[in-house]
Amino acid sequence: MRYLRPAALLAASLVLLLATDGTGVSAEASAPTAAAVPRIRAVTLPDRFGPPRLRDNWSGPAFEACTAPPAEALRAWRLASPYGAVGIYVSGSQRGCAQPRLTADWIRQARAIGWRFLPVHVGLQAPCADPSRKPKRIDPARAAEQGREEADEALHAMRTLGLGKGGPVYLDIESYPMHDPACGQAVVDFTLGWTQALHAAGYRSGFYSSLDSGVADLAAAARAGSSPLPDAVWYARWDDHADTAGSGPLTPDLWRSHQRVHQYRGNVQESYAGQTLTVDRDQVDGPTAG
Repeated sequence: MRYLRPAALLAASLVLLLATDGTGVSAEASAPTAAAVPRIRAVTLPDRFGPPRLRDNWSGPAFEACTAPPAEALRAWRLASPYGAVGIYVSGSQRGCAQPRLTADWIRQARAIGWRFLPVHVGLQAPCADPSRKPKRIDPARAAEQGREEADEALHAMRTLGLGKGGPVYLDIESYPMHDPACGQAVVDFTLGWTQALHAAGYRSGFYSSLDSGVADLAAAARAGSSPLPDAVWYARWDDHADTAGSGPLTPDLWRSHQRVHQYRGNVQESYAGQTLTVDRDQVDGPTAG
């Protein structure tokens, strides 16, 4: 350090005193840190009736096919496959496949030979989702309202198919990027509105999404205290583990009482008794429709 004359030394001391606010600690270091803004904020909607009385919890392996399988495949698979429940795409403007066989008579036949059902609704998607696949997306300004509208559509389909009160309908929210908190908040608000409307009608609410996007944001909403939350979570993690233990954001304290479905493998071809289907594989420990 070079030598300073007395006047210069005094000036330097004053500069240092101002910089440290007279405490010896720099003003920048002592400034309060702004509180971190949570990715998902707490939102509470009225839920006068709450979830209906549980009709059926079921545990075991399940599958989904893009189109409801033909009756002969259902009969063959019920006898020869390990599966006891089937995912069916009951409603939604953005279902990936047509459903020419999915009628009330198909449900009656499948029920008569012992199948349980995981009804799925595929409607509006996250605002930040890739629009090239499913272009219709949630409007963040109307998210809860739109969730209720989608629930009304799903309820109409459930009644038409003869799937009565007390059972679940699973909202399908495909994977989306996590860079925009407002996008995740819109998904959560939409899901709360969906759940609110299903409870009011006497049905249980389910939610399907990737463990790394939709389920992660829904778990954050649960920790923040949002309500009403879905009664079951169906999480996609293709890890070939046929369990419902969860991982990452889906910790053991969340949806822990027979409230989980795990999609653990996708787009596989399987054959039983001469009937071949392309399916996703699931492990269920949660509500199904009977």
